[in-house]
Amino acid sequence: MRSCLYWLCIVFICSCGQQIPPTGGPRDSLPPKLVLAEPAMGAKNFKGNKITLFFDEYVALENPFEKLTYSPLPKSNPNAESKLRSVTIKIKDTLEENTTYSIDFGQALKDINEGNILKDFHYEFSTGPYLDSAFLTGHIILAQTGGVDSTLIVVLHRNLDDSAVAKEKPRYFTRLKGDGSFLFRNLKPGSYGIFGLKDQNGDRKYDQPSELIAFNDRPLQVGSDTSLLLYAFEAERVDTNPVVKKPTVTAKSSDRNADDKRLRLTNNLDGIKQDLMKKFILRSEQPLKQFDTSKLFFGDATFNRLEVGISLDSTAKEITLSHTWKENTRYSLIQGKEMAMDTLGNFFTKADTLVFSTKRIADYGSINLIIENLDTALHPIVIFMKSGKEQYRQKLGKQQYRIELIDPGDYDVHIHFDANNNNKWDTGDYWKKMQPEIIVARKKPISIRANWDNEVLIDLKLINEQ
Repeated sequence: MRSCLYWLCIVFICSCGQQIPPTGGPRDSLPPKLVLAEPAMGAKNFKGNKITLFFDEYVALENPFEKLTYSPLPKSNPNAESKLRSVTIKIKDTLEENTTYSIDFGQALKDINEGNILKDFHYEFSTGPYLDSAFLTGHIILAQTGGVDSTLIVVLHRNLDDSAVAKEKPRYFTRLKGDGSFLFRNLKPGSYGIFGLKDQNGDRKYDQPSELIAFNDRPLQVGSDTSLLLYAFEAERVDTNPVVKKPTVTAKSSDRNADDKRLRLTNNLDGIKQDLMKKFILRSEQPLKQFDTSKLFFGDATFNRLEVGISLDSTAKEITLSHTWKENTRYSLIQGKEMAMDTLGNFFTKADTLVFSTKRIADYGSINLIIENLDTALHPIVIFMKSGKEQYRQKLGKQQYRIELIDPGDYDVHIHFDANNNNKWDTGDYWKKMQPEIIVARKKPISIRANWDNEVLIDLKLINEQ
């Protein structure tokens, strides 16, 4: 009996001494939470120069010098640093009397363990007896594409002189969100000039011709104006002292034998298929200094010569063949010996034969395009874009169109309101107070199926909502 008790005690002691690792648990997906602020959030009659924020877990600030936004804009950025569960901000400037200040943390504040970002966190205080509460929201769209550039900033100027945006720092500034929207909080009511800028050199000024700008046609009345839409553009640059550059000869690829003098031309075939709606193009990496059209043969599958238009573009790099293609038909192209030579001395050392076929009509889709709320005085043009390249455009003068032979795939739809009816997009000019022409992008792409009648409805008043 005693021996049994002895062994039971040994087993019990061993089991108690065994170390079992923790099982972990679910991943922390919650951002840090503010538990205390000194002074308190929304403090009034602030006279100090330091703000301390306490959170419920260890936090870190990522690149606070760039990611934190202070309004009104200080002459010297405050020092912001994180330590354990707190963030401390030390103010360098002398604060203005009766002024509301706001600090927007953007995407800078996160917890240390999992990197969860505390989004849309901001802190405000006032040096006077009340907080300014006016706000302003809006969007900035790229006029030429209807898209968004979230690297733009938005600035507000109290000085309404035209030159203020180029010479002075703004009173307030904020950054665009990913959807092109922006928000100003705690503004002092009054008249402001508002601008969107592509601030390439970080000075928050419009002082480089290559910078994008968006502007409102009139001063903004903060306190009554609460929302607006601006269109950004790059002004057309005129070079008053153009420099004529001599053609340069680039080095040949290092993987090519120096003694290899064969000229290699690429083409725009889709595999071995020619698009019925496009011209056939041969491309050279280097400009051609010699090209003999008589040594280029174009014919059918049995090598009977066919009529074809041949041209060399202004860069001397593209040879274009123009022909009225027949569907599902084979063609032959013979590039004869010494047909062409490029600026590096490469040439055809022997004849090269290429046989290809055209696509079938069934490989394409068609579109029944229906337009609603058409106003021809705005000169609208519909543009179909595929992979960022324009594939088709149509001036809109009636409510229905039938479009044949469209490549299958997903297309972005843009509407260009061609104010001067010249069939091209015209930019604006801030100094002349000219707004750019507007191109509006349809939210949802359209999908074109092969061998199918695809119906597309476009409401020109609701284009950016569709």
